[in-house]
Amino acid sequence: MEGKLVIFSAPSGSGKTTIVRYLLNKGLKLEFSISACNRPPRGNEEHGKDYYFLSTEEFQKRIANNEFVEWEEVYEGRYYGTLKSEMQRIWEKGNHVLFDVDVKGGISLKKIFGKQALSIFVMPPSVEALSQRLNKRGTDSADEIARRLAKAKHEITFAPQFDHVVVNDELFQAKNEAEKLLINFLNKN
Repeated sequence: MEGKLVIFSAPSGSGKTTIVRYLLNKGLKLEFSISACNRPPRGNEEHGKDYYFLSTEEFQKRIANNEFVEWEEVYEGRYYGTLKSEMQRIWEKGNHVLFDVDVKGGISLKKIFGKQALSIFVMPPSVEALSQRLNKRGTDSADEIARRLAKAKHEITFAPQFDHVVVNDELFQAKNEAEKLLINFLNKN
């Protein structure tokens, strides 16, 4: 059995994950697709809950075995991807798959699944606002923030390739807009 997919992508610090968490609590038969990655856990992140934390060797082995729907080397030596088994697990429960993925992953998933997927790009109100959010988060070094901002400027150029763009200037409005888009999509045959 296959359900639908809802894809959220955004530059780091745009508020995408906050919006996704809000939607998961709305009773819409959505389940978060847990991505696999080869980076170490941050803070209280847990294997199998936040990500599937794999070694680089394990990640590459799974690539070779064609176990990913999509995967990407997001930063040099940093891999992220969606395991086929993860999507199957969610569909078998009768739920729709909700993705919180990087921009390249979002575009790849939309190309693979077409009309079966809704893709939403969460846009920061400005690069300056994004810089403030990343600094306020306090999880990254100045070099890492500079790298993320450079990447964000590039990623924003891909926003038109998504079905919808939600500007996260005011979080309450962005959540409501995303929820309306989702409900309309899930209610379509």
